[in-house]
Amino acid sequence: MAETKMEIDDSLYSRQRYVLGDSAMHKMANSSVLVYGIGGVGVEIAKNVVLAGIKSVTIQDPKVSSIHDRGTQFFLREKDVQSGKNRAEATAPHLIELNPYVSVMTKTQALTCESDLTYMTSYQCVILTECSLSVQQYVDRFCRSVSPQIKFLSCDVHGIFGSAFADFGDNFEILDATGEEPQDVFVSDITKDGAGVVTCLDQRMHGLETGDKVTFREVKGMVELNGNEFTVKVINSYTFSIGDTTSFSKYEEGGIITEVKVHQTTSYLPLENQLTEPSILTPDLCKFDVPAVLHVAYLSLHKYQEKYGHLPKAWDDNDASAFIAVAKDVNNFMKNKLDDLNENLLLTLSRCCSGCLAPLCAVFGGIVAQELLKALTGKFTPLNQWLHLDACEVVPQDQLVDTNQFAPRGDRYDALRICVGDARCRMLADTNLFMVGCGAIGCEMLKNYALLGISSASGKVTITDNDLIEKSNLNRQFLFRPHHIQKPKSTTAAGAALEINKDMHIEAQQHKVCPQTEDAVYSDAFFERQHIIVNALDNVEARRYVDGRCVTNQKALMESGTMGTKGHVQVIVPHLTESYTSQQDPKDEDFPYCTVKSFPATLEHCIQWARDKFEECFVQNAQLFNKFIENHPNLAEVSEQLIEGVSIDGGVKVSKVLANRPSSWPECVAFARIRFEKYFNHKAKQLLYAFPADKVLDDGVLFWASPKRPPTPVEFDPNDDMHVLFVTTTARLYADIYRIQFAAHDVAEEAVRSILTSVQVPEFTPKNKRIVTDETVSKEDAATEEITTDCVGAAGFRIKKVLQSANSTVTSPLNPLDFEKDDDTNGHIDFIASTTNLRAQMYSIDQGDRLKIKKIAGRIVPAIATTTAAVSGLVTIEMIKVLGKAPLHQLKNCFLNLALPMVLLSEPGPVQKTVLREGLSVTIWDKWEIKGSKSFTLQDFLNQCKSKFGFDASSIVQGVKIVFMPFMPGHMKRLTMLMTKLLKPVSGQKYVDLIVSFDGDNGEDVPGPPVRYYF
Repeated sequence: MAETKMEIDDSLYSRQRYVLGDSAMHKMANSSVLVYGIGGVGVEIAKNVVLAGIKSVTIQDPKVSSIHDRGTQFFLREKDVQSGKNRAEATAPHLIELNPYVSVMTKTQALTCESDLTYMTSYQCVILTECSLSVQQYVDRFCRSVSPQIKFLSCDVHGIFGSAFADFGDNFEILDATGEEPQDVFVSDITKDGAGVVTCLDQRMHGLETGDKVTFREVKGMVELNGNEFTVKVINSYTFSIGDTTSFSKYEEGGIITEVKVHQTTSYLPLENQLTEPSILTPDLCKFDVPAVLHVAYLSLHKYQEKYGHLPKAWDDNDASAFIAVAKDVNNFMKNKLDDLNENLLLTLSRCCSGCLAPLCAVFGGIVAQELLKALTGKFTPLNQWLHLDACEVVPQDQLVDTNQFAPRGDRYDALRICVGDARCRMLADTNLFMVGCGAIGCEMLKNYALLGISSASGKVTITDNDLIEKSNLNRQFLFRPHHIQKPKSTTAAGAALEINKDMHIEAQQHKVCPQTEDAVYSDAFFERQHIIVNALDNVEARRYVDGRCVTNQKALMESGTMGTKGHVQVIVPHLTESYTSQQDPKDEDFPYCTVKSFPATLEHCIQWARDKFEECFVQNAQLFNKFIENHPNLAEVSEQLIEGVSIDGGVKVSKVLANRPSSWPECVAFARIRFEKYFNHKAKQLLYAFPADKVLDDGVLFWASPKRPPTPVEFDPNDDMHVLFVTTTARLYADIYRIQFAAHDVAEEAVRSILTSVQVPEFTPKNKRIVTDETVSKEDAATEEITTDCVGAAGFRIKKVLQSANSTVTSPLNPLDFEKDDDTNGHIDFIASTTNLRAQMYSIDQGDRLKIKKIAGRIVPAIATTTAAVSGLVTIEMIKVLGKAPLHQLKNCFLNLALPMVLLSEPGPVQKTVLREGLSVTIWDKWEIKGSKSFTLQDFLNQCKSKFGFDASSIVQGVKIVFMPFMPGHMKRLTMLMTKLLKPVSGQKYVDLIVSFDGDNGEDVPGPPVRYYF
């Protein structure tokens, strides 16, 4: 197939590009796929595929819309059911709205074993849902018979379990098995012997596995390694062997290793070969034996339907007995016959199979859509070859006495009712739920809630998000459309959810959940009204805050997140599990200040420097200037004080802003050109003046030894596009902060070059300036050392000179910029990209492409709709369990990586207990209480602590205020004071939570739980 290179709309696809890469995106934009069966799981797959940006998606379905479908198919409306509209035709307009770059077509004919399949040759991948096993085999055989072979996927969700199968043909090429970015690792030593042991610098882990391939560059001495590939044999996390190096030169110093992405070719077996001897992914660490049972169940359902003409009826024990008999026959034909068929599980599957659990459709819709993208692009490792997953824990085993409550009633909740029973349906309808965040996960969650009927009776869903919708959101936040851009996420998402289920009660808010809203909006009373809290957040700080509020108020929290193809789900239940903050997230790596400022070794160091320059030049300096002028309106007086050596905070920087303030566009260009010289030429010369290339340290080691790289001054070239881009964008940004007007023709390259011919660039003059080389010195410490008395005096004279010659606008307010990574017209990323690459050039570091620089500088989290859908489905399944008071062993945390693909379900970590004394232990969920009164004194409080808890209180803290600490001056006098006077409650406040330390039996400090004191 001839591939047409289309320009990728970065404003729409930016987050997905970082997951898949441009090569994969181009392949998708030239591909056509067929999705058959647009029920619950089919519409999930189609939705995710359209959002991803496939060129053409055809949805085929012979069935008409039914009320039963509305429990899982979120694009079917009541009018579609009433008019008996075909499901594909009813769904297509909604899919078309999702992505203007995707062509959506429909077919309404049924697939049978007699169908003419030649029309499928126009597709690169075919996905079947709601098809008999014989039809699946018929289509799979056809897909394999044509050239090139068509990739084949099938997927179904039957009640509380789902299955997926992949066949990508005889020779499928995997271009990138993991999608992980190859990391550069610096070398400290390479042995010259039979093993060729490579040791990483500074005990940095190499992250390699035996069999991986690496290349070397910048190795000195053993130069034979440079540019060549070697296969790795891992010794430990910091060393590995590359084989015999005895014929190579002796290693001297330096060197960088980079992993090489190796293409792999793999073959798949056809469906008929995989029926009796399947390759199955094991997703649940607590249920190793279950996938094989589910495979037999999957085959048995198809065999049962073939034999009886229908699936086992809901909660019909006769049908269930017949189904188990079929399963026993199927098991006899398996190559690896199961000794234990787990008949209890088969019984549950049979009872529920005519229903459908909507969130399980979301899980498989995300996973299978990602498999389709793999099929089209070769990006990531495909499924090998089956996935079976069940959610049998949602079935309320304690309510099986009355199986009539599982019977269908002819409404939209029948598919759910068959799985969880009518009592659970009513429980969900009466649920009060608070969801924080309405982004990608939030949109998927709301869709799941609408399908489940959450808050459709006496309950209420409260959602909050203070963000507005951006175009880049549309690629995965599927409730939003182009006409919603710049509208609030929360209200828009609520409106879209009501279109799916008009009976929901949703209150959409735009508040942040933070300490500032804790009293007036999201108070303890608010949390007490909720049955469950759901996090749909994208930052750790907010997650930790909500987690803390849930612990304080004893509320269950559903926590989740995604990054590219990776996702996590954490179930947090009071007194049962650990909380989110029980585990520490790994901290982001901070680069030493001196490395970023003077000794970069990687592109990331250069990006950080460029980002810092943006903040300093276009944000902080402007803010500082405005604040300084506001606080010091009499600049003449300021000037005199500085001249006399009186240091004024910010005075030196403000003097430079005043002295260099341009008043016209040509002056902005000149200023930018001088900045080029300072940053990329004079800076290098100053470093080499301070540390000549041959400088040797006291221990005999060269100062510029790896990873330090000596800089080379960059000579400005007006014919170099990168040089002109830096000057133009820097001039633009200065014009923005100084409120100087310029026209489109002013920023044209020729116009800028014309101005540059007359710019006077100062010559380099060496300075005796201290350059920080100590990696432990912080930016703040270095900044305080740099300001001398001479600097202060010079600043005063600088301001005095400006005041003597300048006009009245010299002190007019500046316009600090807000860094915006997603607006390619504002020059922000152009400045950071050009600055980064010029600095990289100066230090002989490989330059980066604009997309990579934008991702790192903007701290963009890669995201794709497939992962979001799968994670939201898993969270919702767990939420049903938590609301139903499931025990710990039935709950599941999850870590998944759809790239591998890997789905790991495991029991949540139990809450840790702290033993205070024998027979008395507490957890993070515990809270002790003391009921006070208006006349309650501090001494009364201490007496209550002793009598109720058996410990003497050694300190009392309220927030950040120390209420009582015996050894502090005057604190013993507080014993007779009223608690109301010490704690100062506001009007209407009923209680306060105090942190109280106790003296243990042996005099040691005992960390008791928070003590809630009631006034």
